[in-house]
Amino acid sequence: MTFDDIFTSSFLDNISSVTLLDMGLALLLAFGLGLFIFLVYQKTFSGVMYSSSFGVALIAIAMITTVVIMAVTSNVVLSLGMVGALSIVRFRTVIKEPLDIVFLFWSIAVGIVLAAGMIPLAVIGSVFIGLVLLVFVNRKSHRNPYIVVLRCSSAESERMAWAFLEHQVRRCVVKSKTVRLGEVELTAEIRLRDKDTEFINQLSQMDGVDSAVLVSYNGDYMG
Repeated sequence: MTFDDIFTSSFLDNISSVTLLDMGLALLLAFGLGLFIFLVYQKTFSGVMYSSSFGVALIAIAMITTVVIMAVTSNVVLSLGMVGALSIVRFRTVIKEPLDIVFLFWSIAVGIVLAAGMIPLAVIGSVFIGLVLLVFVNRKSHRNPYIVVLRCSSAESERMAWAFLEHQVRRCVVKSKTVRLGEVELTAEIRLRDKDTEFINQLSQMDGVDSAVLVSYNGDYMG
């Protein structure tokens, strides 16, 4: 085959460039690994609102990437055109959870590796990544940060509530403080000594404390 023959390919020649067996095996493996990624995503999701459509998209991304890479690797001319076509694609969806980006790249990587014919790498790598995510993401700890929002009626009640809070938790840091006429609002980041949160009930019943709210902190002040 000469250099010119690489760039001269008819439509009918492209039909047999990828065999049905290769296509079926690659898509079946992409579906299986995409389903595995979807199940890991379900088990490790820790956000506010679970989106089932995102989980289905992970399966579709793995299969679509496999199809695209198989087409690119089988035809040099198509690969050049694909680069130009994909360069104009822009995604506007905002991804709030950092782990969602991890799952997106995981699905894309699985599709690329499968289409390249590296089946053991795709399977073993996916299993290893899935186990790592299951172990570390689902690892719950009482040392995770929490946010406490206190509303007190006076500076004296604020000092009493703060002294009580410092005695009950392992670490306590003021994040913000708002003072209005007859009201003091205090926001603090705390680290619990153990899993017991009974102290927040006692704090809310103290004289001069209008309310005490405990929120699990994940970076967006949302539990």
